[in-house]
Amino acid sequence: MQNTLKNIGILTTLSAALFLSSCTEETKETPKDEKFELTDSLIKRLQIDTVKSANNQTDINFSAKITANEEKTAKIYPMVSGHVKNVPIKLGDRVSKGQLLATMTSAEMAGFDKEAISSSAELSNAQRNVKLVQDLYNSGLTSALELEQAKNDLLVKQAEDKRSRSILNLNGGNKNGVYALTSPLSGFVTEKNVTSNMQVRPDNNQNLFTVADLSDVWALVNIYESDISKVKEGDEVSISILSYPDKSFKGKISKIYSMLDDDSKVMNARVVINNPGYLLKPGMMATVQIATKNGISLPSVHPDCLIFDNNKYYVLVLDQVKKIRIQEIELSRKFEDKAYISKGLNTGDRVVASKQLFLYDSLKP
Repeated sequence: MQNTLKNIGILTTLSAALFLSSCTEETKETPKDEKFELTDSLIKRLQIDTVKSANNQTDINFSAKITANEEKTAKIYPMVSGHVKNVPIKLGDRVSKGQLLATMTSAEMAGFDKEAISSSAELSNAQRNVKLVQDLYNSGLTSALELEQAKNDLLVKQAEDKRSRSILNLNGGNKNGVYALTSPLSGFVTEKNVTSNMQVRPDNNQNLFTVADLSDVWALVNIYESDISKVKEGDEVSISILSYPDKSFKGKISKIYSMLDDDSKVMNARVVINNPGYLLKPGMMATVQIATKNGISLPSVHPDCLIFDNNKYYVLVLDQVKKIRIQEIELSRKFEDKAYISKGLNTGDRVVASKQLFLYDSLKP
């Protein structure tokens, strides 16, 4: 009886073990051979760069500052000393040629007025004297010498009167001792160093106003010593301003200043820019992109597209048949943001510009 029970227990244990073993084998999954698949949706998410045509032009970026055109700028100094009465113009105002900027009372102006009155009176006397001497000469009561002296005196008085009136007009032309500062050109007041009730001394050497015609402005480009050889007069430039991120201003380098600043070690180049609507203001900072000649005539791509592996360069080229293929290339040189290719790529080829290292590792044999 005991042997029978023992045999039944052994059989039960074996059955349970076989059942568990069978369940375990059923739950084991056959491992799959996972392989990278390049889908159309993945390709659409990639950044693509196009191989540019063979040329020897490259773009270099520099910083610049917008300034007024010095050839269309006037600094206005007081010609006399005095007391400022009225300043109707504010900084930044637009003014016309001949418009009043400020008025002053001046003792010097009163002196100019006195000289003009005196010279005018002396001229009248000289004119009457010539007429009188002429009549006497015609009557035989005076000599030709006296007539000639009267005429010479008239010429002197005419010159004196002309000089005194010119001085008066130069200083505003006012005969009441008031000096008027007027604008010599149309433009904007870019500097103002005067206020009402201000005293202007005879030794004052500071300009009271600066007026600039801003119909065109200058961009003074900062060129570092290492880039001087790359920039030439006549190079085309594209200028971008922080205030107008979607707008580009065009121009050409009109002058290169052949001097380096001792502190910053930069050389300035000047670009004249048309300024319709007066969008560009003196003092604005700008980024200038200059198209320069680099002496290289090979197709180019952005350096970020390159893959370096086993001392060789590769790119991933979009192919209509294979979708993306690995292409070995020969790199001539890198210059700024361009890599010049001497073999392996043609103008118009499209190459992958993002996630290329991951794709390269997945696609290479």
